[in-house]
Amino acid sequence: SDSPAMTCPPLSGSVRAAPLSFILEASFRSGLVVFARIGMSDDDSLDGSMASDVALGLSDILDKVSQYASDADASVVMRAYLYSARAHQGQMRKSGEDYLIHPIAVAGILADLRMDVDTIAVGLLHDTMEDCLSTHEEIGSEFGADVADMVSGVTKIGKLEFRTQHEAQAENFRKLVLAMAHDVRVILVKLADRLHNMRTMGHMRADKARAISQETMEIYAPIANRLGLSSLKMELEDLCLRYLHPEIHEKLQEKLAADRDERDAYIHRASTELSGKLSEKGVEAAVKGRPKHLTSIWRKMRTRDIAFEELFDIHAFRIFVDDVGECYTALGYIHMLYRHIPERLKDYIANPKSNGYQSLHTAILGPEGQPIEVQIRTHEMHRVAEVGIAAHWRYKEGHLTLSREDLSKLSQLRGIFEAAREVEDPQEFLETVKVDLFAEEVFVFTPQG
Repeated sequence: SDSPAMTCPPLSGSVRAAPLSFILEASFRSGLVVFARIGMSDDDSLDGSMASDVALGLSDILDKVSQYASDADASVVMRAYLYSARAHQGQMRKSGEDYLIHPIAVAGILADLRMDVDTIAVGLLHDTMEDCLSTHEEIGSEFGADVADMVSGVTKIGKLEFRTQHEAQAENFRKLVLAMAHDVRVILVKLADRLHNMRTMGHMRADKARAISQETMEIYAPIANRLGLSSLKMELEDLCLRYLHPEIHEKLQEKLAADRDERDAYIHRASTELSGKLSEKGVEAAVKGRPKHLTSIWRKMRTRDIAFEELFDIHAFRIFVDDVGECYTALGYIHMLYRHIPERLKDYIANPKSNGYQSLHTAILGPEGQPIEVQIRTHEMHRVAEVGIAAHWRYKEGHLTLSREDLSKLSQLRGIFEAAREVEDPQEFLETVKVDLFAEEVFVFTPQG
């Protein structure tokens, strides 16, 4: 992990000194959380304030999981939490927080991405090999081979150096992809780890924060995009902008904040008008508006060589409907009701992006004559856009029903994995996957369409 911590203190005996089967009950007494555990000594207890924080975090994680896997086997997550709490006991982050806050946050991000319980357990355990000298055998005997392999994979990825000379960087990128090919869930844990570390880099030296941000922008944000994790990718990019171009980030934030109340009021009025007009035409739709994220605004300013004040479409609206037919019906009515900009129309439903993203994009002179971007999609398309690669995963008791071999055959990643196995020269491999991973979408049509 990137999060710096004090050296892990010696544990009293092995991390596995006591059996980890237990019953965890959280009850609040005088503001403290009391943990009832089977097979644990009093020395293993956490102080009251920390126990309260982490128990609430664990409860949040289990609540999130229950929303998409109601029959989930919560015990693996609870056991992983307990193992991590004991392994990291006494460790602190540079911010002064207890280190356990970090793996709990990583597990929470993975639950937001609708991951299986084994992957969430890896989120809780991901630093135990690196920072606390837990072994593959220990974790494997407690949680099974898949969990141990994933923790080992995340540890190996964490040791790869992408800020070295070009050839070494290319070889390390190949190793990262090979680790993904073994089990793609490894990179999902690493992305969650990187996101939380980027969120909490305020206590890090400026030069190190810039180096990590550059690596994130060049390696991890494009991978998140390739996996269809749009929200995660956008947040990573905005956090990178904060450390790579702090003056630009601050100015953009100031400009967006300057008329935030007015902008929020417009978004409310425009959303109400759009949904009302579509309802009048028989299309029941949910409409949500937001300002575009900072990196998107900055890229538009650079590409068009214009100032912030010259941007005419910093508002983006999403229209959610029930089926594909209603997407096109809604688009027709929007174009009938408002003047649109033809060259800005993109049909990612008929021509999905390679990461599975589907939506209709258009730009119009919207309510009150303001230029806005509109995205029209079904609720299911939106779910895929938010959780990406995991959107169609199926679970039994919270465990993934796909094998690691099935995961490696996912269309979003198959070409990259094959190249990593077949192309031996690191430089050639990097050139091979650049087009697949980093390039913008290019569609080529025959004269017959």
